[in-house]
Amino acid sequence: MEVVLAAVVLAALVAVLVLQPLRTPMAAEPADDRREDLEAAKEAKYREIKDAELDYRMGKISEADWRPLDAELRAQAIEILKQLDRLD
Repeated sequence: MEVVLAAVVLAALVAVLVLQPLRTPMAAEPADDRREDLEAAKEAKYREIKDAELDYRMGKISEADWRPLDAELRAQAIEILKQLDRLD
């Protein structure tokens, strides 16, 4: 009787240890986190470009100020897109 009880306890312990990885949720892959960050940065950069263009069209900033700002924002957006491509 004691041998059967010990075998059942041992089997339960082995089952818990073997099934433990299936019960714990897997953490997100670092690449997935990086992709989410880059996608958010891309969307934010697109908004910045649109906002700068709107400010120029509304006369809030001059063309002389807008052109270099637009070029810089677009260069930053291109760099973000390149980083996203490298993740693939």
